Amino acid sequence: MITIVLADDHPVVRSGLRALLDSIDGFTVVAEAADGRAAVRLAVEHRPDVLVMDIQMPGLDGIEATRQIVRAAPDTAVLMLTMYEDDDSVFSAMRAGARGYLLKGAQQDDIAHAIRAVASGQAIFGPGVARRVLGFFAAPPAPHHPFPGLTARERDVLDLIAAGRPNGEIAHRLAIAPKTVANHISSIFTKMQVADRAEAIVRARDAGLGRS
Repeated sequence: MITIVLADDHPVVRSGLRALLDSIDGFTVVAEAADGRAAVRLAVEHRPDVLVMDIQMPGLDGIEATRQIVRAAPDTAVLMLTMYEDDDSVFSAMRAGARGYLLKGAQQDDIAHAIRAVASGQAIFGPGVARRVLGFFAAPPAPHHPFPGLTARERDVLDLIAAGRPNGEIAHRLAIAPKTVANHISSIFTKMQVADRAEAIVRARDAGLGRS
């Protein structure tokens, strides 16, 4: 028997979900919570197999409640059932320790399947959420730039410094005034915390610059 606690601030949602789950063999709803604090308290009190959690609730929201439940009742699996499908909500729930994430409006069979899955230790996401999660991890990593504190123009200047170019040539290559080059170099030295051009060249070459 899978024991379940429901946490949602809308009584109609809770009663409808309870009626559904109590009608399924192998499920029993042991308690209901109308806010996040009650959800944490009931999780500790009843130690349910699954806690079905909304995100937006008064007092303590579902994300923070999930975080507290993971610490206080680690054997309880939290399944988010919510209307929110934005990246911030999805990934905040994952970071908080939720094992599943479904959108309200999911089919009854999908909800039942998700409860069984998280109760058995699996992670599960609704179709739209799963695409979002997969898209996030499939996205190419952001390009790595050495010395991320430098602006793009300062990196151009540093690259030419590392290649041994004098200020006049740097100004010509970048089509900027020599005074502007000098200002960029002063800013570069400050951001890199180097004392002089020679030290900047060594650090830049160690990072792979100066090969152009």
